[in-house]
Amino acid sequence: MGRGRAKAKQTKVARELKYYSPDTDLSSLERELHGSSSTLPSTRVAEPETDEDDDYDKWVNGRR
Repeated sequence: MGRGRAKAKQTKVARELKYYSPDTDLSSLERELHGSSSTLPSTRVAEPETDEDDDYDKWVNGRR
């Protein structure tokens, strides 16, 4: 015994979560969907891969 009360509580919580609908900020959603050109991802060309040692070579050899 004692399981009935816990199950009822779980059922109540599950029902509240299922039917909960928060207030939607439609103006914020519209801004996010339309956005500005600065928020769009850039279409940069990928740089060719280089040997990682080249980046550190100038520091190891004392050159800058």
